[in-house]
Amino acid sequence: MDNEVSAGSATSSTLGHLALGLTLLAFGIGHTGVIDNVAASDAASLATWLGGVALFLVGLLEFRAGNGGTGTAFAGLGAFWFTWGTGVGSEVSAEAAGLFLLLFALLALTLTVGSAGSGIFGQGVYGLLCVSMLLLAIASFAGNDALAKAGGWVGAVAGLAAWYGATAALAKWPTFSGRAAGRGVTATG
Repeated sequence: MDNEVSAGSATSSTLGHLALGLTLLAFGIGHTGVIDNVAASDAASLATWLGGVALFLVGLLEFRAGNGGTGTAFAGLGAFWFTWGTGVGSEVSAEAAGLFLLLFALLALTLTVGSAGSGIFGQGVYGLLCVSMLLLAIASFAGNDALAKAGGWVGAVAGLAAWYGATAALAKWPTFSGRAAGRGVTATG
């Protein structure tokens, strides 16, 4: 790649939020049980390639462009989605799955705190992701299907928010701040 050409931009940030949004939406809906014969594990391929590989690569582009916060968010989330997607179907204890989800929640908490001031599409998405992963972790530890469904719904809402924020940035639609989105959604504001 030519060193004179910038690799990361508002466009790569928007692509990252689309990847995160669609992955979260599929993962969340799978946990809700709202669609017959669709489980969270059915999102494994999407999580591996879109949420994992694509999101990680977009994170690297953001790092190259000097966007450390967005790069950290996308690369970190990409690594977690890839790990989850490739691990689906493996025999692990409920406690091990709960621990993984708890670690995922800690990453999301770090991203939430690190994106202070970025508004609903930055801090809001990461905050909802944190709550979703925390609920899913507790559900895994406790064997509680109702908490797992609640975590799925929160994850689906986070996915919709990420998707809308990215789509609004591309289409220049209004955001919840009342302004038209003019550039990509960022994790650091």
